[in-house]
Amino acid sequence: MTIPGASGGGLTELWARLRFVVIAVIVYRIGAHIPVPGINPDRLADLFEQSQGTILSLFNMFSGGALERMSILALGIMPYISAAIVMQLLTAVVPTLEALKKEGEAGRRKITQYTRYGTVFLATVQSIGVAMGLAGQGISFYTDFHFHFVAVVTFVSGSVFLMWLGEQVTEKGIGNGISLLIFAGIVAGLPGAIGQSAEAARQGDLNILGLLAIAVIAVGVVAFVVFMERAQRRITVNYARRQQGNKVYAAQQSHLPLKINMAGVIPPIFASSLLLFPASI
Repeated sequence: MTIPGASGGGLTELWARLRFVVIAVIVYRIGAHIPVPGINPDRLADLFEQSQGTILSLFNMFSGGALERMSILALGIMPYISAAIVMQLLTAVVPTLEALKKEGEAGRRKITQYTRYGTVFLATVQSIGVAMGLAGQGISFYTDFHFHFVAVVTFVSGSVFLMWLGEQVTEKGIGNGISLLIFAGIVAGLPGAIGQSAEAARQGDLNILGLLAIAVIAVGVVAFVVFMERAQRRITVNYARRQQGNKVYAAQQSHLPLKINMAGVIPPIFASSLLLFPASI
């Protein structure tokens, strides 16, 4: 794999990958601020003002605020995540997919292609539901058919673009691109939350001790999550002394690391996708 600008050793390649990640996140955040054509911003603001604390707010958080602005990336990466998880479950129960999984790289590419098709299908279903809901709330400037067509095409294209962007980050950047996009979307609301807390402290609604308590709890939660993610139980594995031909191999000892959190973030993401999918339609 060749990365533009990565011609001078490992450090240069690392900087090239970091630069690619930064550019991808910037593109993602710019797209989250481009609204779908025909949206009435005043009616949209009223709708989200009435929906504070509901599942719509959770959906908006995962989309990085794109849903609140009804941007071209309003559906976020959730259709891809739902399709990927469903495909993982199907590979365990469908013999054809299970056989594909055992074929190595070729099978993996085929399953990835099926996941992309599933993403387009789920994004289309969700887009139709969102478009119908918005039209029913009188948020569109256009006629129903015109708005439905524009909104569905825009939302599906946005989800496909995020799927492609996440795959590019995985290939040319650092870490898992899909997880990075989810992280970027959630963290995008952090400056606003900090600003609100600071403003509340300035106006006297929140005292200094309360502000410090929030900061300590936030740091403690992050530290606990990192600790649990890194923690592992090492199971000792002993290899007996063996002889192969004229060679005698001495007994060896190794260990098998078992993480406490073997499933990672898949269960909460799967649960969130199950909750958000019905809400979007």
